[in-house]
Order: sequence, then structure tokens, then C-alpha cells
Amino acid sequence: MTLTQAAFGADTFTKKTLLVLGGSLFIALAAQISVPFFPVPMTLQTLAILMVGLSFGARLGAVTVLAYLAEGAAGLPVFANMGAGLPYMMGPTAGFLLGFVAMAYVAGLAAGRGVVAMLVASFAAAALIYLPGLAWPLGVAQATGVEAGWAGLSFDKVLGAFATPFLLGDVVKAVLAALAVAGGMKFFAK
Repeated sequence: MTLTQAAFGADTFTKKTLLVLGGSLFIALAAQISVPFFPVPMTLQTLAILMVGLSFGARLGAVTVLAYLAEGAAGLPVFANMGAGLPYMMGPTAGFLLGFVAMAYVAGLAAGRGVVAMLVASFAAAALIYLPGLAWPLGVAQATGVEAGWAGLSFDKVLGAFATPFLLGDVVKAVLAALAVAGGMKFFAK
């Protein structure tokens, strides 16, 4: 049983639709929140994606993130710093945006399980987004015809700009997401 099933009862099409809309709004709002952190400020976007995956389950979590991406592609300012549109989605963080779908899915595989399973899934999901996230500026962007100063950077430069500053924040967010959803499950179990 997922957290959403524990909180709202059996899944219906209407409930799932409302969860997708509410979840995509939650992610959009979290993307606008920047928290001072070391070495760089962090948004709460990936925290929200992990929480959606852990709360909704793998499929509904992934669908929610796809809806979020579709909203951004349609021009709604849902991405960090009110970013929107296809040009934004083809920018330096395009690989991470794509990885968000896998992040929600992998986290969702531990939905309704214990806190340890949620922690493991959250860490795996947080690590997973770096595969497409780093592949994009390393060369995939250039291979698809994107010409920009960040496209085709060396591995060291990509790690320094796109990974290293965010690793500690991702660990913190993975722990917070697992603990928050596990706490919610305990609350609704009572």
C-alpha cells in the first residue's frame, strides 16, 4: 500500500488524475524554492520528485513527472527559476529533466515499504539521474545538433559543473524524502 492509498483510500481514475495534477504542482513549487547550502544553493525539486515517487508508487510517480515535463514543454513556468518551454528543456540540464522520470520510477519501487528500502531506493534514484544528466553535456547534446558553450565539455569540467556541487544536497534530500514518507506511512497506519 502506498502513502497515497493509505491517505486517500482505493485508487480510482479521478483520484489518480488529481494526484498527478497535485504532484506536478508540488514539484513545480518545490523547483522554485532555493535553500542556502554548501557548496551551492539547492532547489527542492528533486526532493519533491523523490517524495512523489515514494508516495505514489513507480508508475504513477513517473506519470506525474511526465505531466510536469509536459507542463514545462507547453510553456508553463514550472522549472527552476520559473523556466519553461522547449528551449529551456534543451539547455544544459536537459539530461537531468529526462532523468527525473527514472528518478520517480525507481523511488516508487520502494513505495509502501520500510524506511530502509525507501532510503536505498532514494539513494539509487538520486544517483541514477546523473547518467542522463552528465551524458547530455558530455556529448549527447552535440550529437543532436545543440551548439552551446556547455555542450561537449570534458569529463572533468562536466563533473565539476554538473555533479560535484550537488552530491551532498542529493544525499540530504534522499534521506529527508525517505524519512518524510515513512513518517507519513506510520501516521496513516495508526
